[in-house]
Amino acid sequence: MTHRISRVLAPVAALGALALVLTGCSSGSSSPASTSSTAVQKGGNVTVAISSDIGCIDPQQVGNNDDIAIARQTVASLTSQDPKTGAIKPWLATAWQINSNATSFTFDLRKGATFADGTPIDAAAVKANLAGIQALGAKASLGSSYLSGLKGVTVVDPQTVRIDFSAPSAQFLQATSTFSLGLVSTKSTTLSVADRCAGEYVGSGPFAVKSYTPNSSAVLSRVSSYDWAPPTESHTGAAYLSTVTYKVIPEAGTLTGALKSGQIDASPDVQTTDLPLFDGNGYTEINRANPGVTYNLIPNETNAVLKDQSVRVAIQKAIDRTDVAKLLTKYDKPATSVLSSSTPYFTSEASKLKADTKAARALLEADGWKVGSDGVREKDGQKLSFTVEYWQPSTEELELVQQEEKAIGVDLQLKFVTIAQWQSASASGSLDFLWGNLTRSDPDVLRTIFSTTGQNATHRAAPAAIDTLLADQASTTDTAQRQKLVTEAVEQLISSGEADPVYQLSTTIAASSTVHGLDFEGSSRLDLYNTWVSK
Repeated sequence: MTHRISRVLAPVAALGALALVLTGCSSGSSSPASTSSTAVQKGGNVTVAISSDIGCIDPQQVGNNDDIAIARQTVASLTSQDPKTGAIKPWLATAWQINSNATSFTFDLRKGATFADGTPIDAAAVKANLAGIQALGAKASLGSSYLSGLKGVTVVDPQTVRIDFSAPSAQFLQATSTFSLGLVSTKSTTLSVADRCAGEYVGSGPFAVKSYTPNSSAVLSRVSSYDWAPPTESHTGAAYLSTVTYKVIPEAGTLTGALKSGQIDASPDVQTTDLPLFDGNGYTEINRANPGVTYNLIPNETNAVLKDQSVRVAIQKAIDRTDVAKLLTKYDKPATSVLSSSTPYFTSEASKLKADTKAARALLEADGWKVGSDGVREKDGQKLSFTVEYWQPSTEELELVQQEEKAIGVDLQLKFVTIAQWQSASASGSLDFLWGNLTRSDPDVLRTIFSTTGQNATHRAAPAAIDTLLADQASTTDTAQRQKLVTEAVEQLISSGEADPVYQLSTTIAASSTVHGLDFEGSSRLDLYNTWVSK
C-alpha cells in the first residue's frame, strides 16, 4: 500500500485485514479531486489502474485492497460509516435498535431498494446473505469473523430483520458498514465460490460487474435504478459515471507511464518515488490514513526460535520506525501502536516502540545467541535466520528492516512470491513472519488477526490471556471498559513481541485533474459513487 498502495493482509491465508461507540476516528483526508467547483458532468468512464489481483472480486470473500477497490463499488451495506467522524449512519437500513448487552440487533430496512437485477432487498435477503457468509467459512474470513457467535437471524417482516448473538458483539454494528457484509442477491448467495469470485454475483451497490478477466481487467457499469446512497455521500440517485474500468498493471514503471500518458485516469498504486510527478501539473492526489492494524511483522510461533519471546522482542527493538517511514510517502507515519492513529480506541505506545539496538543485543546475548563468524547469531547449531516472504511491489522498507536486523545479528532473507503463493504458504502455516496490515475502522480488527478463534496469525497452539482480552473488548458496550481492554491487548501484543508494528499506512490516489469527486469511505476504501470526469 504506497508507493503507497493500500495493502491488506489477505484473509484466511492471512491476516490480510474491522460499533460500537466510536472515539475519534479521524479522516485525515485531503481530496482536492472531491471539491471541484465545476458543474458535474454525467456519463463517461474512469480507468483506474491497480497493481495486483488475486482472481476474486466477490465482496464477501475478497481481502486484497486492490480487489476490494472493485468489489466495494458493487455492494451496499446495511449501514455506512462516516469517514470524518466514524459515526455509523443509515444505508440499506434506515434505523436500528440494539439491546442493552449488544446481543440483539434489529434493523429497519429501506423500502424500494433492489439488487441490480430488480429483486427486492428485504429481510429474507439479509438472512440469506449472513447464512451464505457462514457457509463460505474460511473463504469469507473477514465476514465470518464479524459473525462470530451468530445465534440466529429472524425475518420479523419483509422490512425488519433481527440478528441475535449468543454473546455480546459490540463490534457488529460497525461490521454492518463493511464491504465484507455488503449484500448480494439471494440467488447469488447460492452460487459456487468460483462463480462468485468471477463476478457472477448480483450486487446492491451503485455499480454492477459488466466483465471481469482475472489479472487483466474489470469493467463496472452504472446501476441506473440505484437510489439509496447513504447520507455521507454528496448526492443521491444513480452514480455519475457510466462505467468504471480497472486495469491490472503490476509493473510500477508501466503504471506510472500509463497515468502520465493518459492511458489510465487514476491509481492508488503509484510508487512513492513517482508520486511527486502527480502533485500538480494536471494531476491531483488524495490521501487518507488507513484505520486498523498497522504494517506489522508478525512472528509464527510454530517456529521453535520465534516461540522464544526474547528473540521476538529483540527483533522488535532493532527496528527504527522513523527511518522506515522516511522511505514512504509524506503521508505515511512510523507505527506508534499495533493500531493506526485513525482507528477508534487508539492510544499511542510510541515509548515502547523506540529503536534500541543495545537492548536488542543484550536480550539475545542473555538468551545464549552468540555472534558467529558470518555476523549471524547462533545457538546450539541453530542460526538466527528467517525468511520473510512478501508479494507487495515495494521492497525498500523491508530491505531497511533487513539491514537493521543484520546489525544485531539476525539474518532476514527476503523472498518475493505471488499473492497466491503467499496465501498458500500462510494457510499452511509455513511462513516465518506475516508482513502486512489489515484495514478496518474498529479495534476488533485485533481479534480478527490475533485471536486463536480468528486468523490466529501467530499460530498460538492454545488460547492465552490475550484471547480473553480480545474477546472481552468485542463484547463490552461500555466505552471506558472497552478502551481499557483494547489498550491492554495492544500493550500485551507489543510487550510479548507477538506484534511488531513498523509503519502506519495511508492510501494515496493519484489522478488526472479531469477526474472529480474521488472519495474514501470510512475504512479508506475507494468510493467512486460521486466521481465524474470533465471533458
